[in-house]
Amino acid sequence: MTVKLIIANVIIFGLTMLSDQLYVALAMVPGYIVYKYWIWQFVTYMFVHGGFSHLFFNMFGLFVFGSPVEKQLGSKEFLLFYLLTGTFSGIFSFIAYLIAGVNVVLVGASGAIFAVMLAFAVFYPHARIFVFGILPVKAPILVVVYAGIELYNQVVGTRAGVAHLTHLAGFGFAYLYMVVRLKINPIKVFLDHR
Repeated sequence: MTVKLIIANVIIFGLTMLSDQLYVALAMVPGYIVYKYWIWQFVTYMFVHGGFSHLFFNMFGLFVFGSPVEKQLGSKEFLLFYLLTGTFSGIFSFIAYLIAGVNVVLVGASGAIFAVMLAFAVFYPHARIFVFGILPVKAPILVVVYAGIELYNQVVGTRAGVAHLTHLAGFGFAYLYMVVRLKINPIKVFLDHR
């Protein structure tokens, strides 16, 4: 399923690069959801990317973290996890944008990828990720550090054009999915494997 999701992302990226109309139809545009009722954008936005590097890093993350998580969950459960966390991250961002009174275009799989990253840290708490290819960091620590960075960037407003709130929502909805559906408490797992 991980490979199929990557293929779907690559195909949709190619199609949206060829058609601006398709890009706008599939990306999340709050104004279109409110006034045109294009509610499918809550799901399709996560298959649209703003450029090749955006696509590459998201798909690299999906491949690295998604494959082991899929082995733990099974393909059907993994697909449900991926789509639900990505969709709810989009809905959360949409509501935040409405409250803030901004009408930005949201694209990318990052919300779902951050959810998969948290799941990886829960299932493989002793795994070490080599940051920049050289610095080994335990998966739970990496998740906590990423969450801190995203929270800081959201509050301070650095790196404009990056959906930090969507990334944080990905972590949040992954946590809820783990607790509610899988009966796993990520915080307990992290503390037990310090």
